[in-house]
Amino acid sequence: MSVQTWTYLLVGITFALYIGIAIWSRAGSTKEFYVAGGGVSPWANGMATAADWMSAASFISMAGIIAFAGYDGSVYLMGWTGGYVLLALLLAPYLRKFGKFTVPDFIGDRYYSNTARMVAVFCALIVSFTYVAGQMRGVGVVFSRFLQVDINTGVIIGMVIVLFYAVLGGMKGITYTQVAQYCVLIFAFMVPAIFISFQMTGNPIPQLGMGATFNDGSGTFLLDRLNGLSTELGFDEYTDGSKSVIDVFAITLALMVGTAGLPHVIVRFFTVKRVKDARKSAGIALLLIAILYTTAPAISVFSKINLIDTVSNRTYSEMPLWFKNWEDTGLLGFDDKNQDGIIQYLADPNLNELTVDNDIMVLANPEIANLPAWVIALVAAGGLAAALSTAAGLLLVISASVSHDLIKKILMPNISEKGELWTARAAATMAVVVAGYFGINPPGFVAAVVALAFGLAAASFFPAIVLGIFYKKMNKEGAIGGMVVGIGLMLFYMAKFKLGWLGEIPDKSEWWFGISPEGFGTVAMIVNFIVALTINRFTPEPPTRVQEIVEHIRIPSGAGDPVDH
Repeated sequence: MSVQTWTYLLVGITFALYIGIAIWSRAGSTKEFYVAGGGVSPWANGMATAADWMSAASFISMAGIIAFAGYDGSVYLMGWTGGYVLLALLLAPYLRKFGKFTVPDFIGDRYYSNTARMVAVFCALIVSFTYVAGQMRGVGVVFSRFLQVDINTGVIIGMVIVLFYAVLGGMKGITYTQVAQYCVLIFAFMVPAIFISFQMTGNPIPQLGMGATFNDGSGTFLLDRLNGLSTELGFDEYTDGSKSVIDVFAITLALMVGTAGLPHVIVRFFTVKRVKDARKSAGIALLLIAILYTTAPAISVFSKINLIDTVSNRTYSEMPLWFKNWEDTGLLGFDDKNQDGIIQYLADPNLNELTVDNDIMVLANPEIANLPAWVIALVAAGGLAAALSTAAGLLLVISASVSHDLIKKILMPNISEKGELWTARAAATMAVVVAGYFGINPPGFVAAVVALAFGLAAASFFPAIVLGIFYKKMNKEGAIGGMVVGIGLMLFYMAKFKLGWLGEIPDKSEWWFGISPEGFGTVAMIVNFIVALTINRFTPEPPTRVQEIVEHIRIPSGAGDPVDH
């Protein structure tokens, strides 16, 4: 069968599975809609958290950005994995013991203020919509190549699917759908990696294959070969970095603390019965996430070597079918500047004739390596599983922020449970439409867009959550001031240096402190802390009851007991 037939078959089967699970586990109450009834097992929650966490950025874009950035791309590996450890150890158990539905719910109650809740709702919406834009673009990229439809149509198809199971099943449906999606995405990521590692080195373990020698008898190590190819084409050595130390540090820290402040990941720890289950599911998720994250650098090396070997200094007429198929999507391009019909892939932009979008490397990798059609189609199904699982989690955060935190807690406190459930579903529907717009008109490639979402989460939520848990005298005035200044500063920096909303995008030399927009969340977070603690010092202490609550959530005794919402 052809790649397209296999893709229709595998994508169709997986979509039918997701829809079937959503129908089976549809939510009948707000508790089921928001936190899956609070009775999910640690293993199921661990798998769902891993799928929620490993978005299109992890599956589609991360290995691609490492393939082109080389050593510099390691900031994504360090930041995202380190951040999950930070979340699992530092925040998740305490937030679970507090026992609320959402991050704005925690902030509103901890800081005894509807104003704090409103600011948190605004931050959650900004973070979630920025993040979901990357997911919907990932969906569009997969559909455009493998199902031969344009990116916009692919985004719309993804919208319809995610709308169905997110609106019908809520967190309950999303949780069990994400368990299935984790199985699909990790199988789809690992199978081609194992194939190619064995093909290139004779070692079926990709993590070991990356550091092995070619199996052609030359004794050349893969990384040495890639360094040689890179320098021949005028690029820096793959294993050398070009980013400044301060920017590497800032991006890594922004991704770490942004992870610990992501509302769609935090809410997963409210779906288990006990505090100890939250800890256990966090550990399980970290183990499951590590499988993909330790494999991504290997895939980046395999794909870059195969790409250079396949296209550099080859005639356009002899390019295989995959090259022309990706050209049709607009994500791969050949501009024959010297009209000789030979593809020149060079570092010099005046001489380079090949443009490759970072987001295609993982998806095109099995095709470049000439793997079987079913493996190529499997990767497409895995990319969709990664993008849709995270999109669903984000849409639920948006829905809960509007229906629970805004309408139930502030505007209409007497609304019935049935009314709140309908409001939640209506909010999710509107969120899908907005997410689709951002998917059709994205502000950058997937990993870059997602990195900005992490910066926003770092700038807004992380200080408020950490101070809310570990500093009982932190008051509402400080928390509100810190969040407003932090997210405002991050939005300004994004608008000026990334999105071009304030005129022409300035050169890198004008970055503040030499820090890129992806890393500026670190600066905004520090400013948030400073503003919050300064205001806190000159304003009244929080009420005694709030301080007692903070003391209670930090006490480990009784951690095995269920906590009622």
